[in-house]
Amino acid sequence: MSQPSPEVYEQGRGMDAHNEVMRSIRAQKDRTYDPHEPTRVWIDEDNTPDGVRQSLTIILNTGGCRWARAGGCTMCGYVAESVEGGSVSHEALMDQIEICLDHERDEADEASPLIKIYTSGSFLDEREVGARSREAIAETFADRERIVVESLPDFVDSEKIADFTERGLATDVAIGLETATDRVRHDCVNKYFDFEAFVAASEAAESAGAGIKAYLLCKPPFLSEREAVEDMKRSIRRCAEYAHTISMNPTNVQRYTMVDELHFRGGYRPPWLWSVAEVLESTADADAIVVSDPVGHGSERGPHNCGECDDRVQRAIKDFDLRQDPSVFEQVSCECEATWGAVMARETSFNMPLDR
Repeated sequence: MSQPSPEVYEQGRGMDAHNEVMRSIRAQKDRTYDPHEPTRVWIDEDNTPDGVRQSLTIILNTGGCRWARAGGCTMCGYVAESVEGGSVSHEALMDQIEICLDHERDEADEASPLIKIYTSGSFLDEREVGARSREAIAETFADRERIVVESLPDFVDSEKIADFTERGLATDVAIGLETATDRVRHDCVNKYFDFEAFVAASEAAESAGAGIKAYLLCKPPFLSEREAVEDMKRSIRRCAEYAHTISMNPTNVQRYTMVDELHFRGGYRPPWLWSVAEVLESTADADAIVVSDPVGHGSERGPHNCGECDDRVQRAIKDFDLRQDPSVFEQVSCECEATWGAVMARETSFNMPLDR
């Protein structure tokens, strides 16, 4: 795995200090999870390079993200849902897949053309999903149209991806880049790799006949609302050079994270839904499919506006995801947009949020 430069991150400072804090926060976790049951599974619709497709989304329960166990990202609490002990057997992983297929049979009229598999870490990290399990999963879904697997750049390898592409599956590797700005990724997200590692991973995926889906993070901690919006606009345009799809994830407040600690003390507010709409509308001409799925919208711990217009703006975002038509945002308005405008103009970094 890539390591931060010692010139920038000295012992006891920078990422080392971040990770020490993150480990102490994560140590508060007190729940355990069954390795034979997936973390989550659901049916949805997604915009793909081939059009809108029904999707089966699977979050496998594995030993969790290797980076998160070292300390990890400031906003990510998914490792808290992982199985203790660091690994899950092949048999248990395949039991999880069978439960997901049962769910699909119960909830959908037909098999989903699009399969999306996540592990709350890296599907291509063989400490989480071994080669035998990866090959079996590829064979299980070989009759589908497209598959998306998530990974940190370190583990993107053409031979691993070939397990899917050689079975005729259109394959996308989803990478949690978070931002195209290295300093924001390092200092606000506490993610160790540089943008160049993302570029190298995209080249490795391309050599195996796969595409790239980039995940970006709207408003990590320590950025003002305006800075977060500007960073997303820049990041989307830069990522569009390498990824055919860009998913912008507005930060939501998850347990056992630094963001949760900040939010509890009044030092962090999730992004406004107006900010999400602003980014999507202004980057609609980017050379990529740009989507967003605000998790927990309308709640205090999720992206939200005033409470009155949240559902309307969320519907407009979902409509944009499927149609890529920025005019949908002209159809929603609310008095709180003026408050958002004042926040955008006046809020500064490393300060208390101006509005809850």
